[in-house]
Amino acid sequence: MSVTTNKVMGIGKKLVLAAGLVLFMGACNKQLDIQSSRQADEKGHWDSYEDARSGLIGLYGLLRAAVADNNAHWMWGELRNGDFQSVYRPDLKAVIEGNLNASFPTIEAVTNWRRFYAVINASNLFIERVAGCKADQRYTESYYKLDVAQARAIRAFTYFYMARIWGDVPLIINTKEGSFDELPRTSQATVLSFAEQELIAVAPNLPFLYSGIDPAQIFPNNYYGYNSSQWLNAPITRLAAYAMLAHIAAWQGRYIDVAVYTEYVVNNATKSNLSLVTTINLVTTLFNSGVNNNYNQLVGFSFNRNMGETTSEGHIEQLTLATTTLYPMSKQLPEIYVSKDSIAAAFPRSNGGTDQRFGVDPASVQQTIYTNYFENYSAAVPVFKKIRVVDGNVGNAGQFAVFNSSIVFTRLEEIKLLRAEALAVLGQTDASYQELNGIRSIRGLASISPGPSRDLLTEVFAERRRELMGEGWRWYDLVRFNRLRRTNPAFNELIDKGGIYWPIAQEVLNRNSKITQNSYWQ
Repeated sequence: MSVTTNKVMGIGKKLVLAAGLVLFMGACNKQLDIQSSRQADEKGHWDSYEDARSGLIGLYGLLRAAVADNNAHWMWGELRNGDFQSVYRPDLKAVIEGNLNASFPTIEAVTNWRRFYAVINASNLFIERVAGCKADQRYTESYYKLDVAQARAIRAFTYFYMARIWGDVPLIINTKEGSFDELPRTSQATVLSFAEQELIAVAPNLPFLYSGIDPAQIFPNNYYGYNSSQWLNAPITRLAAYAMLAHIAAWQGRYIDVAVYTEYVVNNATKSNLSLVTTINLVTTLFNSGVNNNYNQLVGFSFNRNMGETTSEGHIEQLTLATTTLYPMSKQLPEIYVSKDSIAAAFPRSNGGTDQRFGVDPASVQQTIYTNYFENYSAAVPVFKKIRVVDGNVGNAGQFAVFNSSIVFTRLEEIKLLRAEALAVLGQTDASYQELNGIRSIRGLASISPGPSRDLLTEVFAERRRELMGEGWRWYDLVRFNRLRRTNPAFNELIDKGGIYWPIAQEVLNRNSKITQNSYWQ
């Protein structure tokens, strides 16, 4: 799935933005920030096929905005304690060092959960009102069931995403029209249980492919007028729901469930046209929002050039790209980079230079063999170019460049490594090595096997570090690894005292007296 806006329905960027704005203004988090921002009579907007379609598009658009705004996806998941360093921005340096209560506009913006509650309230409104669209004969029962399943899945995913960032968050599952009560935070366990049960309930109501072959005729044959080749990697599929379930279970340390959910995704991958991606396609096509047949973004957020979704923000390229010998840009230095020490730790010379993502000749000091992840390795500041989808003329790209890369939450390689993690924890060593070596082999690395000095779980997380660099997983992987190992006293303190979660924005606290700051940041 790629939760895109215009590509999904192909009805124009203005309609998407209008739908998102109506939903945002009409139902934005009355329970949390008290102030009503209602601007339209919602009852008059739920009686046609077009209303359902634009309402659903609005949900995807709001969710994409929530994770992309201020490059928040990488602030939350990639920078803190990770491999990237800041070149010149003190706000990014503060995030990297874990000073999350530092006074910077960027940090204040990404500690504010309001955008996520715009998604929650819009989803609640859609679920409650979209049945009215069945008054239009074109909006059949099969459309209704499928659309509601998507809305519930979007809401569940949003709650999971928030819980990883802030821990306890208010759980709101209906619009509560006319109610302006302040609501406290709900325990993370309750929130994640709700998200899991929602995904379990709706997964059977989601197809493996939209407008695909459906002998049982459960799903619309030509969903919103588009065939399966036009749907490509959008929107939420059944396998996407199971991938989300796997990650909810992993965050809670329920590895038996992780093994079950990931097994379902792996065993049914071909039904959604999922496959492992070669290294060259990983860096050139997987993250490109406009590449045909890109089903492999299992859960992601697209910015399609053909639909006018090219943007200058919400892409990691904005932070990582700068001029290189092979790729000239007007921007001379990136905002963040991976130091040579971190590169050497992630891609050791003991691999013999065979890693196709980035390989260094073990017999030479700086001779690179593969440069799919990094360029300008000989310079003081190497350029991370694994994800580089720049729109327009290369020579003019730089300070004002615009991009088309997708934000990929998960893909088949990530799920197989998550499965390897679960199997290692469960003591199923041979099966774990099989999954791990499967990923190593497609990246040019030799298989590994048990040995007296080899720790399987460490090897799995080392491979996740290499494979998923720049995709927003590093911080969450560190949390899970240290929860399992408990050998790092400083990280143990973060876990035990709630320091793994972000502080809540002061704006949120000011608007609702029942919301309390995370104890670590008080």
